Amino acid sequence: MSVTHYTACDSGRRDALLLGLGAAVRARRTELGFTLKALGERAQVSERFLVQLEGGSGNISVARLLDVADALGTSPSALLADASSAPPAIGRHVALVGLRGAGKSTIGARVAAELGVGFVELDALVAREAGMSLATIFEVHGESWFHRAERDALARLLAHERPAVISTGGSLVTHATTWSMLRGRALTVWLKASADDHWNRVVAQGDGRPMRGRPEAMTELKTLLRERRPLYAMAEAAIDTTSMSLEDAVEEVAQIARRASKHDTTGKGSSR
Repeated sequence: MSVTHYTACDSGRRDALLLGLGAAVRARRTELGFTLKALGERAQVSERFLVQLEGGSGNISVARLLDVADALGTSPSALLADASSAPPAIGRHVALVGLRGAGKSTIGARVAAELGVGFVELDALVAREAGMSLATIFEVHGESWFHRAERDALARLLAHERPAVISTGGSLVTHATTWSMLRGRALTVWLKASADDHWNRVVAQGDGRPMRGRPEAMTELKTLLRERRPLYAMAEAAIDTTSMSLEDAVEEVAQIARRASKHDTTGKGSSR
């Protein structure tokens, strides 16, 4: 067995364990009627940590797992035992698409926790596999290299047996092969928003780089949204988050995923 193959297998086993553990924690929390906030207060951990844990991306220590288990009235060994048998709430991957500022990461992480599956930011996955930041990737290798790496990383992710919620980069839809592969192997959901909303959300995140010293930035944003709208509209489902609260948007996407999973199981088709 080669070193590369061993590493891939080991990573898959680890991911499966974390996803199962997250599902087990969420199932126990739901059974007890605890909100994320209530469990966080009992276990002395943040809601953000619990979102990551229930989404399968939390790198939890043994001591922290003991705290969470105690708060849930169970034991680490019981949660780990449940982790191996906890079924996913959905039958296929859910991929969120849209321009930057659509809320893909924020909504996606919470949807994943709601469904008891993993959450993956595709851009972060590409950067992690490349061993460098996105900025460095573009500076050293260029945009074409990035999009090839994006396509390859997505293909490996979609081949994973256990479903996850995926936050994609805004430009993914402009690459026909990658966009077609994603639509064929995942439930795609377009998070729609107005140009003003995209702008305001990016600014609210503390990132003013796209606008700094560029008075034409808003015009370019509107043009980009107009040009990509027909591509985003190819998604299997869409929700307009313009006047939606975060909680409502999360629930809407989760319901779309559940309905699609039910339709897939009964052979009735997609969510549309």
